[in-house]
Amino acid sequence: MPKVIDLFCGAGGFSLGFKLAGFEISLAVDRDLDVVTTYKANFVNTDVMITDLSRTHSSDLKIIYDKIDVIIASPPCEAYTLVNKNIMPDPLDRLYTDIRGRLMLDTIRLIGDLKPDIFVIENVPGILIKPIPEYIKRELNRVGYEKIYFNLLNAADYGTPSFRRRVFISNIKIKPRKRRRITVEEALTGLPDPKYPNNLPNHVYIKLPKRYQRKIYRLRWNQALDYYRGWGFKEYKQYIRLHPNKIAPTIMGRSRFIHPFEDRIITVREEARLMGYPDKYVFYGGIDKQFNQVGESVPPPLSYAIAKFILEKYFIQ
Repeated sequence: MPKVIDLFCGAGGFSLGFKLAGFEISLAVDRDLDVVTTYKANFVNTDVMITDLSRTHSSDLKIIYDKIDVIIASPPCEAYTLVNKNIMPDPLDRLYTDIRGRLMLDTIRLIGDLKPDIFVIENVPGILIKPIPEYIKRELNRVGYEKIYFNLLNAADYGTPSFRRRVFISNIKIKPRKRRRITVEEALTGLPDPKYPNNLPNHVYIKLPKRYQRKIYRLRWNQALDYYRGWGFKEYKQYIRLHPNKIAPTIMGRSRFIHPFEDRIITVREEARLMGYPDKYVFYGGIDKQFNQVGESVPPPLSYAIAKFILEKYFIQ
């Protein structure tokens, strides 16, 4: 069974897809206590470390074997996402100056030290803004990887009920098999009303802020209760009423959505379904932390598609 290390593991969406595809998740690393609590609860056989990877040497990682097959990593995207109105104007400053952006360099450093056969680094499409890819390639070349690919994939094409374009930087070209798209209504079918007691984890009714309570009754599908501005003054919607016959918009840590048929915010469980998590997957921490863990994940169906492609092409003889 090929072994995987997950750096910046978050709540474990990236790991889950690889586990379901048949990989062994040997080590996961993150520095957030709530995230690690969530991860440990769902991966009871994986060694999990709480550490700041920007201050961690590869020799500090609890690696008890010589051969590392795959490293997956999701370094923070805040330095690169255009949703962030405060990103640095110079793209190279995002990589080399921004403290969060430099975590990409720490990821590359650790990959260079640990020398996996395959690595896959996930980030937002903003990482493709020139000349960032050229410099990421240079850094990876420097640590021993010659061929570098920037694989742009949309999670909705691989069984995730929400739109999510993400870049997967790797030393292999990744071309997973596509699946049909799943609508919001399909994804949310069968869930009980969260206003009443139920046995589902993270399926708790959340009260709508008072300033929106009068507006929600008139809200139609795809309309929003609020807006905010990102980089370049681009406007983004918040508290969108989901369209039942379409996939959901991109889910982010700060995202909140309105149920397609009911005048309420969807629960963490419902949002997790829109990211392709199974109902038995539990998230820990406060409500905002739970939403963040879901919204900042690699959707498990997309991760599974990537992992299955890698397994069949490179590990099954």
